Amino acid sequence: MHQDIPDIDRCDCTIIHEDVVSEVRRHMPDEEDLMDLADFFKVFGDTTRVKILCALFKSEMCVCDIAALLGMTKSAISHQLRVLKQSKLVKNRRDGKVVYYSLDDDHVKTIFDQGLSHVQEK
Repeated sequence: MHQDIPDIDRCDCTIIHEDVVSEVRRHMPDEEDLMDLADFFKVFGDTTRVKILCALFKSEMCVCDIAALLGMTKSAISHQLRVLKQSKLVKNRRDGKVVYYSLDDDHVKTIFDQGLSHVQEK
């Protein structure tokens, strides 16, 4: 239909910049690491998990308190905490019968803050 309009997203060049491709290829992480990284970022794709992380930035909390804060069931919170723990974003400690959750390390807050800064850019 509009064949006279060039497709600016398509590269029609026939020359491959082999030096650039080789240099970039040398610095690309292993495929397995890239897959793990993609899986890691998928964890941030759930609003409940993001809210839990946000809460844990302020204080360690037990499942009951997180559930009350977010207006959700303990079961739903426990499920999301399990995902966060498997991804090494949160850790837990037991104090008697109560299990407290906290961030696994400072990297979690850094990653979160960078993402939030990005989405808040105007």
